[in-house]
Amino acid sequence: MTRYILTVKCPDGPGIVNRVTGALLEVDANITEAAQFTDPETLTFTQRIVFDSPVDLDRVEATIQPVAQKLEAEYTLRPAAARRKALIMVSKVEHCLLDLLFRHRNGELDIDIPLIVSNHTDCAPLAERYGIPFEHVPVTPETKRDAEAVLLRRVEALGIDFVVLARYMQILSDQVCSALAGRIINIHHSFLPGFKGARPYHQAHARGVKLIGATAHYVTPDLDEGPIIEQDVVRVDHTHSVEDMVRLGRDVERMVLSRAVRYHSEDRVILIGAKTVVFT
Repeated sequence: MTRYILTVKCPDGPGIVNRVTGALLEVDANITEAAQFTDPETLTFTQRIVFDSPVDLDRVEATIQPVAQKLEAEYTLRPAAARRKALIMVSKVEHCLLDLLFRHRNGELDIDIPLIVSNHTDCAPLAERYGIPFEHVPVTPETKRDAEAVLLRRVEALGIDFVVLARYMQILSDQVCSALAGRIINIHHSFLPGFKGARPYHQAHARGVKLIGATAHYVTPDLDEGPIIEQDVVRVDHTHSVEDMVRLGRDVERMVLSRAVRYHSEDRVILIGAKTVVFT
């Protein structure tokens, strides 16, 4: 018996659930988890199904594919045991990387991490401690294109499913964003108002903010405006120092990024234009 994960996205209409579950019945599937949603603005139907079947992947695929064609659907299908491969990128600050590695080691993130790439060497000892290969790829204005070429080669050679920017402090080119569309997750400090540039927590403290938080989103050519996967906030007040805000902000960043990575790796996120459906 094999456990599979199926996602479906198609124009909404009558009978979709019946057609999909009917196809699964043909391969003796036992559905153990199911969720669906129709976006009222785009009339796009989305669905995620987890099921057990004694039938091999090729036959399940052959049964699903004709139904998907009739529905004009985009779909993904994989055995749940086929773990997603994530390449993690980081610069100097290690808190998000450390959290991901800890959760990965403890089995909280059902992913494989074949490589960590950094434009600095600060996190190399951390990667070594967790037994993950580490590659230092320096980035300067003159070498940026070459560094991104290295990234794309590693993604292809290692069969990487998605890239995680765990506080990687470089802006990726439009070419990389397009080549890996929907496959790069970034963590961004989000405040009200949004403070851009250096020392955001210092700016937030100076303005007396009452909420600080973080946003995990897919990377697009529009800086920090990609489809949002997960967000969270923590309340602060006038008694909190800059150091308190930095500490609380890092806590939120860790939690938000790890949840986003888990949702993506478990095929719980479906893109609809600039928005996401997240079946938590």
